[in-house]
Amino acid sequence: MFKKEIYVKRRNILRSKVKSGLILMPGNREAPYNYPSNTYHFRQDSTFLYYFGLNHADMVGVIDIDADTDCIYANDYTIDDIIWMGDQPTVRQLAAGVGVGSTYPLRELYAVVANAIAAGRKVHFLPPYRADVSDMIERLLGISAASVPVYASRELTAAVIAMREIKEPEEIEEIEKACEIGYVMHTTAMRMCRPGVTEREIAGVVEGIALSRGAGVSFHNILSQNGQTLHNHKHDGVLESGRLMLMDAGAENLMNYCSDNTRTMPVGGKFSPLQRDVYNVLVSVFEHAIDLIKPDVRYLDVHLAACRRLTEGLKDLGFMKGDVDEAVASGAHALFMPHGLGHQMGLDVHDMEGLGETAVGYDSQTERSTQFGLASLRMGKKLRKGHVITCEPGIYFIPALLDKWEREHINSSFVDYDKVRSMATFGGMRVEDDILVTETGRKVLGGHRIPYTVAQIEEYMAK
Repeated sequence: MFKKEIYVKRRNILRSKVKSGLILMPGNREAPYNYPSNTYHFRQDSTFLYYFGLNHADMVGVIDIDADTDCIYANDYTIDDIIWMGDQPTVRQLAAGVGVGSTYPLRELYAVVANAIAAGRKVHFLPPYRADVSDMIERLLGISAASVPVYASRELTAAVIAMREIKEPEEIEEIEKACEIGYVMHTTAMRMCRPGVTEREIAGVVEGIALSRGAGVSFHNILSQNGQTLHNHKHDGVLESGRLMLMDAGAENLMNYCSDNTRTMPVGGKFSPLQRDVYNVLVSVFEHAIDLIKPDVRYLDVHLAACRRLTEGLKDLGFMKGDVDEAVASGAHALFMPHGLGHQMGLDVHDMEGLGETAVGYDSQTERSTQFGLASLRMGKKLRKGHVITCEPGIYFIPALLDKWEREHINSSFVDYDKVRSMATFGGMRVEDDILVTETGRKVLGGHRIPYTVAQIEEYMAK
């Protein structure tokens, strides 16, 4: 945990932003894996962590704005629990560590909420992403679980996003630690990327690194020779010489702050001439996009600039044709990169997206597009000092998408389908780093930069 004064300050700022009412902030519960006492690895709700800091199940934080009090509602462990778990601190002891002086058994929360409703007070809560939290709110407020998201507090949601998205120095330090774990994960994968090795073996070793140095992976590893499948979690292949292996993986450190990096590496350590040509286009896009990151620039505009650089490079290789600006305006480049340039990152690898992807990544000045590809840009609004974002361009040859576009003559003025058809078995590539927006520009996070150019990757894999 951070020092308790940080949590007290955060709750006070939140109180000043929301102004009145009762803020209900449930933590997460244990989730059964296949029977009640065999649970998934526990992961606390990130917003609860941000304001209350306690990585324990079955807790609810309550900020009473009008009474100027903070409380935690949770039950102390019983002797039956202690037999299995060993001695445990009391809820009161835990709460004191984050500057909360009042604690009560969980059952008393129902009367507190009922009294607030009877007094005509507003009860604020965030949109839930877990069914058990919806069920709890249903019981507390008398709202059907299916309707709970409709009644989530927009005021509270906006206040939480405004606070959490600008990272404090202590948070940046923690993200840097997660990035250092990510460095070990990715460089280990590069060393293991040899013909005959199974994807599952590398994925297992990488996940073990995340667990041995932190709280585990920040999301399920994406590791595959079929990099054209954007979220490929199968890990069922055997590495073959001449193919590319894409690994998109990140770690959570012990404070649950995340990293998220992607590297594409040639199986056996050497890119083929064609792979090198395509990958160099990708590196050019990646470096160009990072150079444009700074305060007061919309990430939507950085994305579009990256798409123009991508189109120029693919045109030079003969895959695209026509006017570059017109091609990007029509979305022709999305055949090769059907996703956005990046997203915010922090306590969640896609930071705060449980509160609503558009609410987090867009605002009244930046509207989300509905165009294929561009609609998948998760972060479009103006960058500010303290934002932490990913930059992750890719180039993919997705057979089903290629077939559909060619069959339906989509953007045929800008795509050379005869040339593209020869790439149906090429696969895909992506490169990604985590970027802090600084006062005047940007900083790539992590004490060590994972090799990403052709020369760096080949040199590292040859060691």
